[in-house]
Order: sequence, then structure tokens, then C-alpha cells
Amino acid sequence: MFAAEREGVRDRIRGCMIGGAVGDALGWPVEFKGERQIFNRYWPDGIEAYDLNAAGEAEITDDTQMALYTANGLLYGETMNCLRGQAEPPRRYVATAYQDWLVTQEAEYGRKTSLRPGGISWLNDVEGLWRRRAPGGTCLRSLRLQNEAPGRVEDYVLAELNDSKGCGGVMRVAPMGLRHWQDIRALDYEGAQLAAITHGHSLGYMPAAVLVHIVNRIVYPEQPSLSLKDIILEARDTTAEVFAGDPFLPRLCDIIDRAVDLASQSTDSDLENIHRLGEGWIAEEALGISLYCALKYRDDFSAGVIAAVNHKGDSDSTGAVTGNILGALLGYDAIEEKWKEKLELKDVILEISDDLYSGVPVDEAGACTDSQWLRKYKSR
Repeated sequence: MFAAEREGVRDRIRGCMIGGAVGDALGWPVEFKGERQIFNRYWPDGIEAYDLNAAGEAEITDDTQMALYTANGLLYGETMNCLRGQAEPPRRYVATAYQDWLVTQEAEYGRKTSLRPGGISWLNDVEGLWRRRAPGGTCLRSLRLQNEAPGRVEDYVLAELNDSKGCGGVMRVAPMGLRHWQDIRALDYEGAQLAAITHGHSLGYMPAAVLVHIVNRIVYPEQPSLSLKDIILEARDTTAEVFAGDPFLPRLCDIIDRAVDLASQSTDSDLENIHRLGEGWIAEEALGISLYCALKYRDDFSAGVIAAVNHKGDSDSTGAVTGNILGALLGYDAIEEKWKEKLELKDVILEISDDLYSGVPVDEAGACTDSQWLRKYKSR
């Protein structure tokens, strides 16, 4: 890979991670508000700039927190597989990293807890991540149950641990799409696995496969001529192949097609079109809204995330997924500085983004000797 091409990949990875956090932080202040409240408070066009906290920061929520822990689990797993000569699937390590995140939601920083931490995440050393920002109930319940009765699950999709199709799975899996795998179907299935750790309904994990596919094709294009619409339709078709026969697959394909059609053909307002797709509390609706906003504003990151959050539904999650897609598509450098300068934990997000870009550093003998890397991604 040429230097310019490598730098482009880095820019897209950074854009995906920061973009997701931007959409999350922009949507967080209006997540539980009705549209009358939103447009009265942020008159006349809704929220279009960060609503900063007392410290002057735009707060991230559980959406970005869990995306970071997804990345931490992926990188820890890749490092341990390298050191041990193993090939354990990412789901094993990411599920463990989510236990570390659970500790940050159930205890105070530096305090002992009865929970069994996964113990693999350097992110637990970041005090700013020990913040409870309306974490999803399904995520908490699922992870608590796994904490109370730990045991290895080989396939979370087949395990069907619950019947939830909330958006808490899709909003956190974009880092899986940032890994460069040869088999795109296997990658998509692994993205579904990461969502199924907490969301067992197929409409809870199949949208995650779609998002992972889209992000991966944007960051590592096999056919540079493919448009975002082409990539989305390819993701739909590949997911349909991977999960052929699933009774809920037509519902997912329908909402993807509706999002594509509305973005290209409708002359109605964004709010009217978003209402046709749902509110985003469930995964297929969050995906549909995000695809619509990303397609409609594929050349304008700011317009896309602003459209994605100004509705009565799960605004931070639809903002986060839209930000993941547009950030990957346009790159970090194309995101306006106003979104970056006040973003909570921006430096942490960029650090783990650059780790995702570089991957496990190994010497000519295939060994990892980078002490800084091993401090973060070796058994703690």
C-alpha cells in the first residue's frame, strides 16, 4: 500500500470513530425529548451545535463508550492471538471488554466492586469513561447475567441469549468494520456476533452486519468506483445471503430500500422522511434513519449528523451511526473543527483510532516487542 493510500485509510478510520462520537454528542441532549421540545428549545431548526456541559465539553454517551470498548477488545484479541499463535474470534475478547465497560457503569472510579471485570481494557484507566450516560437497559441486563454466570459462548447468534432488537448492538460495532479481513461475509457475521452478545433477536444483530459491511467497504474499497448507494445495496444483499431464511430478513431489506428511495427521490422534509423510517429505538430503524441521512448528505458531514439527531427518537444513536458512516466516507480532515475541539475524550478516541489503523506492531521474527503497545493490549 502506497504512503498516500495508507494515510487515506488512517483518515477514514479516524473519521469513522470521531464521526460516531460527534453524532452521539450532538444527539445526547435531545435523546429523550419530543419534537416540540426540541424545536422550541433550539429554535427554529433544531439542535445544530453542541450543548456543552459545565466543563465546556460535548458529552459522549454509552454509544461511544461501547464503541471504544469494542475497539479495545478487538485490539487486545489481535495482540493475544499474535503472541500465542492462536486464532480466537473477536467476539470472545469483545465480550470480555464489555464486562470491563459494565464495571464503569456499576461502580465509581477506583472503587472496588463485586462484579467480575474482564480485566483486559486499558480504557478502564481513563477516569472520564466512568460516566453513566443513560446506558441501554438490554446491554446492562445481558452483561450482568453473563457476569453472574460466566461461561464461554461459542456463537452468540445461535445462542439467542434474549429476544431484544434494540439499537444497542448496531450503535457500537463500527470498529469491527475497520478491520481488514479478506472474507467480507465472515466479517459481516462477526459484526452480527458482537451485537448478539447483548441483543439476541435477528433484527438486533443483522443491522450490525450491514453497518460493518458498509464501513469496511468505505475504508478498504475493492472497487473505488462504487458509490455509497452501491455499497449499501451490496451490504443488504450480502447480509441477505449470510442470514438466508431468517423470517425477519424481509423487514430489514425493506427498511434499507425505503431509506435509499427516500434519500434519492423524496422531496419531503428530513423529519417527515425520518418518521417514515421509525424512531431509532430498535436496530433496523436506527440503521434505516442513519442510511437515509448519510445518503442524503453524503458530501456534507455536518448536515448529515444534524438531520440524524433532530427527531423524537433515539437521537444519539442515529447520530452516532450516521457519523460513523459519513466520517468514514469523508474522512477526519473533512469534519469541521467545531465538532472536534470541544468533544469529550477526543484524544482517547484518536489514540484508539490510530491503534486500529496501525495494528499489532511486530518485528521481523513476528514478535511484538513494543512496550507501549503491550502495556495496553497484553493481559493486565
